[in-house]
Amino acid sequence: MIVTEKLERLKALFAEMQQALIAYSGGVDSTLVAKIAYDVLGDRALAVTAVSPSLLPEELSDAKNQAAIIGIRHQVVETQEMENPNYTSNPVNRCYFCKSELHDTLKPLGISLGYPYVIDGVNADDLHDYRPGIQAAKERGARSPLAEVGVTKAEVRQLSQTLGLPWWDKPAQPCLSSRFPYGEEITVNKLQRVGRAEIYLRKLGWQNLRVRSEGDTARIELPPEKITDFVLTTDLPTVVKVFQEFGFIYVTLDLEGYRSGKLNQVLTNAAVSNPS
Repeated sequence: MIVTEKLERLKALFAEMQQALIAYSGGVDSTLVAKIAYDVLGDRALAVTAVSPSLLPEELSDAKNQAAIIGIRHQVVETQEMENPNYTSNPVNRCYFCKSELHDTLKPLGISLGYPYVIDGVNADDLHDYRPGIQAAKERGARSPLAEVGVTKAEVRQLSQTLGLPWWDKPAQPCLSSRFPYGEEITVNKLQRVGRAEIYLRKLGWQNLRVRSEGDTARIELPPEKITDFVLTTDLPTVVKVFQEFGFIYVTLDLEGYRSGKLNQVLTNAAVSNPS
């Protein structure tokens, strides 16, 4: 199926729903969903952004600005996953508890406002990665139109560009909790220092990056082709000084470079070492 046909199927899905509440993070996936929902449903579509310490402040600002540009009604709610030890202990299925909290918040909100459906931005590629949060959303009746229609991440960007969304090439920005190795406790202070570190590097011009946190060590991940430029053009002693002011003791650069889902590598290795 060509991408234009997928767009028409998405529009048809929303027309059938008649009303929809979108779990809207401001990322490229959920923003495309919000755009299509608004184009089809107008004021019968509502975008809701969940705010917690695991969301970068700049991401909330982007979400508000993008919703305003689209024209969709936008609401902000707070979620309390940091109060759940099943989440803060950072097990391998941490995302299950995060999405459980999200949808346990959004579903009753939608019912109270008259929205029968809660919609997320899960795309077809997400179904092939380790995403325990997807199961939590399904258990609570959420729908994933992009995945239902078979829209891949590349097609999300293609459709976003076709629809004139200026953020079509926005780098992926998962929640800050994804910066920590499984088993390391997540705290508000740790989330804040990682968030400040990434914002600092972005202000220096490095957009597609991660700052992984392992104990007192910050590990900077950049695309492999950007590593040499970073070393040659960045004032490294100043970066170290600033990171130490944020609370890190050691600052390192990952020579392999940025790769989405890198911390899930331990799960793959464990499966190889202990085949069922």
